[in-house]
Amino acid sequence: MRDTKSEETHVALFITGGHIIDPGQYNGVGDVLIDQGRIAAVGSALGAPSHAKRISAKGRLVVPGFVDLHVHFREPGFEYKETIQSGAASAVAGGFTTVCCMPNTNPVNDNQAITEFMLERARAAGLANVLPIGAITKGSEGKELAEIGDLRRAGCVAISDDGKPVMNSLVMRRAMEYALAFDIPVVDHCEDLHLAEGGCMNEGLISTELGLPGIPSAAEDVMVARNVALAELTGARLHLAHISTEGSVRMVREAKARGIRVTAEACPHHFTITEEAVRGYDTCAKMNPPLRTWRDVQAIKQGLRDGTIDVIATDHAPHATQEKQQGFTEAPFGIVGLETALSLTLALVDEGVLTLETAVAKLSTVPAAAFGLKKGSLAVGADADVTIVDSHAQWEVDPAKFRSKSRNTPFAGWKLKGRVCTTIVGGKVVFETTES
Repeated sequence: MRDTKSEETHVALFITGGHIIDPGQYNGVGDVLIDQGRIAAVGSALGAPSHAKRISAKGRLVVPGFVDLHVHFREPGFEYKETIQSGAASAVAGGFTTVCCMPNTNPVNDNQAITEFMLERARAAGLANVLPIGAITKGSEGKELAEIGDLRRAGCVAISDDGKPVMNSLVMRRAMEYALAFDIPVVDHCEDLHLAEGGCMNEGLISTELGLPGIPSAAEDVMVARNVALAELTGARLHLAHISTEGSVRMVREAKARGIRVTAEACPHHFTITEEAVRGYDTCAKMNPPLRTWRDVQAIKQGLRDGTIDVIATDHAPHATQEKQQGFTEAPFGIVGLETALSLTLALVDEGVLTLETAVAKLSTVPAAAFGLKKGSLAVGADADVTIVDSHAQWEVDPAKFRSKSRNTPFAGWKLKGRVCTTIVGGKVVFETTES
């Protein structure tokens, strides 16, 4: 019996006539040759080998596969929300060829066995590159450090306690020192849990009008300040997840000016919509950190524009429909984001916040560099992870069509521009759109 899967993996691909954007390396119309799972050639008027399968990209963008540093695929333990299989399918539909999974699974990814399980499930899915992020502390309880060296050796690309930020500053210091020794970044969800306790949306006029308990901006700001101080003390690589406040942007900008090793990410929902979206008590507008004010949104955009915010990440956080149908205070935080991220990012290009090349970089080249991943490039010899985009395609967000198992998005019914046509991982076509 023929091993067709093995053969398909090694079929040469010739992507022809597209507008290639490999940030900092190539920007123009040309061709891309993929062979043996790697980029074999990039340039104009390349000759197509007779054995290669042709993919016309005329009128489309050809860019490095997107890299998302912040997703939740829920497996093991919460497979009813999402699995590694369904999460990876959602990723490639959104053009993401590499995703980094947070450790808030059940059990928590705080040991080698869980990491290896996740990697095996990702291999079985055969879609996106799924890279685990290990827990900082055992059980993400903020008390005793996990075996960071074992996690690193098992395949974790960073450490984080995600939605349970390490409140003990000494524990966080020790985590940074260990992470420095193993040359991996420490990722923190910056939230003072005491200041935020009981809150479910941004604290301010609207939370008062709606009678909902609020989370003040200071809950994020004080932890950003703490983490920056510890990064300066230890020399560790600090990555700040989903920053959402004007104060956070200002402190990251100042930290970078002082040479502190800090990178930061912003999510599309935090630069697209404000706390006004909560007025209808729509639980799809409930996430953590919460939607903030118009002023915060403008600060996030400026941070993206001037490079203070390095990365665009989704914080893809799927939940079951019945969970989001609870009252606003009871419903869980989080929205899905992998299949809308590209379009919402391209809206920043139309608005003049980012150039097209910079937008591509913040979705691919820069996040790969932030975590030290050999991804996000179309250089000859690089892994052939490629996304082909129709940047002009108009579409309406219909959650029922998501590849994710979950539907919790605040963008349902929105008319957006820009769709992924084809996603290639390791030289294999793993997604092709079925819509015009």
